Amino acid sequence: MDLEIKVLLITFVISVICGLMTIPILKKLKVGQIEREEGPASHLKKQGTPTMGGIIIIISIIISVVGTCAFLFLTGNEEIGKRLLPSLLITIGFGMIGFIDDFKKLVLKNTEGLKPSYKMLGLLVIATAYVLFLIQGLKIGTDTYIPILKTYVNIPVYVYLPLAILVILGTTNAFNLTDGIDGLSSSICVIVITCLTVIGISNQIYEISIFGSIAIGATLGFLMFNIHPAKVFMGDTGSLMLGGIISALALYLKMPLLLILIAIIPVLETLSVIMQVAYYKKTGKRIFKMAPLHHHFELSGWKENKVVIVFSLITFAVCYIGLKIV
Repeated sequence: MDLEIKVLLITFVISVICGLMTIPILKKLKVGQIEREEGPASHLKKQGTPTMGGIIIIISIIISVVGTCAFLFLTGNEEIGKRLLPSLLITIGFGMIGFIDDFKKLVLKNTEGLKPSYKMLGLLVIATAYVLFLIQGLKIGTDTYIPILKTYVNIPVYVYLPLAILVILGTTNAFNLTDGIDGLSSSICVIVITCLTVIGISNQIYEISIFGSIAIGATLGFLMFNIHPAKVFMGDTGSLMLGGIISALALYLKMPLLLILIAIIPVLETLSVIMQVAYYKKTGKRIFKMAPLHHHFELSGWKENKVVIVFSLITFAVCYIGLKIV
């Protein structure tokens, strides 16, 4: 627990320093947010705010993980150090896909960005590699925890593999949809990662508790610049990466089903988009004033801070319940 606190605080400081150095560079490169005209009118003033800020989180995580691995190797904990690498690799992989998408849109001014088919293919390849490494490389098995029943169910590999990949892709895209209000996605991610990290600590899975602590510190540091009014947005670089981290931690803990509860806000955000599109295609009418869900509440008169506070409190409550039922 002592090491977890130290790496969290150190990573937080690294993230803040990285933010102070990175944001001016993004401004100089004119890597600014592009707001949709059909979106909430209050968002138009965000036009031009630096985005692609997810690189702040990625750089902070890389520095901290490399430093922590060096410390673990020097202190005779090589095995824990080695087990940090899969989570780091999926972080870098998903972050790079988001970065390429953001780079094409914002720097190369290609409004299409990375083609959806290429983006999904990239995410699929990384997700598949991660799951296969868990099964074949780390030999953690395919047991999956059923929270309410408090028991493990062994799933055949040929069933587990596609389901685990689906968990990663679904979680990543859900958190990507949640990113749309100052501090919303980063706040929710901090709470969810904290929940998974606490589970890692209680089960003495040190690679999860250490990596989770690093991810918390990096995201909190970014949040200092992302709270309303945001000085920087994470872009796909950050949202895809954080979704990947959360799904990776949940699978490593053998608790992907817990995400349905503790990530209830991203789940509802995704469902709101699916319902809106399906209902509009069928009737030509809308269920929500705008999807994803956070925009509906904005257009209903809620201030951004109110949405973030309420959604974060809901996330905190369901994470507390999640810790009680595991």
